[in-house]
Amino acid sequence: MKLVVGLGNPGSAYRDTRHNIGFLVADELVRRFGGAFSMAPSQVPDALISKRFGSTPMLVAKPLTFMNRSGDAIAALVRYYGIEPEALVVVVDEVALPFGKLRARARGSAGGHNGLKSVIERLGTTEFARLRLGVGRGDARRDLADHVLAVFEADERSALDELITRAADAVEMFAVDGIGKVMNVYNPGATTPDSD
Repeated sequence: MKLVVGLGNPGSAYRDTRHNIGFLVADELVRRFGGAFSMAPSQVPDALISKRFGSTPMLVAKPLTFMNRSGDAIAALVRYYGIEPEALVVVVDEVALPFGKLRARARGSAGGHNGLKSVIERLGTTEFARLRLGVGRGDARRDLADHVLAVFEADERSALDELITRAADAVEMFAVDGIGKVMNVYNPGATTPDSD
């Protein structure tokens, strides 16, 4: 079984912010397979989950621990369900990428992302896939935290659905073909999914 975790912050105040784009991708995946989120088992506090069965089983999760403690919920999910690191992909916002770009990696550092830092600390490894979704840096004079906790601008909203769709497609590809194929198809400079 593959574990897909979209990172974000719980609560309506954060729902449409850049930092919650991982939640939006998780929502799209669950919508696609006609599922619904429910609370994880009591041994996995502070997470919503939805399971997809069939030829490519997938567990989709949204930690409710707030971004900086995402690793607490993910470590509990990994232990409870017996998920190996190579079967985990974490979906996060990325300010170092222009809005709308995707970048997949099989492993690596947190790259300054506090959610990924928490996951690495709690899992004790960097050997898990991550899908970074470009949300841009915004005005360099603006505090970075204010930027990621702000809602998408009007000019971004028109392309947001396409970004979420492409990210969900990439996650589904991960579930079937692994992170290598995702990197080959979706990373900047790679061929587009339509041209492979």
